[in-house]
Amino acid sequence: MAKDNIARDKSKNFALRIVRLYQYLINDKKEFVLSKQILRSGTSIGANLAESVCAMSEKDFLSKVYIALKETEETLYWLDLLKDAEFIDVKSYESISVDCKEIAKILAKTTKTLQAKLDKKD
Repeated sequence: MAKDNIARDKSKNFALRIVRLYQYLINDKKEFVLSKQILRSGTSIGANLAESVCAMSEKDFLSKVYIALKETEETLYWLDLLKDAEFIDVKSYESISVDCKEIAKILAKTTKTLQAKLDKKD
């Protein structure tokens, strides 16, 4: 299986975890601001990878994957904030942040490899 397929699968599963986290934050913690932020960034990772499938060029594909990578970093920020504000416990934080960091590593490698390939063409 290609790395982009692995990343898309992992990002979809991650998005489902984020949706469940959002529901927990809204229903149990009555937290409505940070929850919306993490919902947006955490589901945007997979959305950008889904969009990359229809990229018009390798540069367009790289751009979408890079945006997804940036969304992983934003999601990690919101997760840190939720943990530090004690909206999620350390165990939950560690579990979900490990998944996010794994996706980030895959996307970082993909962007680096593709950028090197594009640089050789120029």
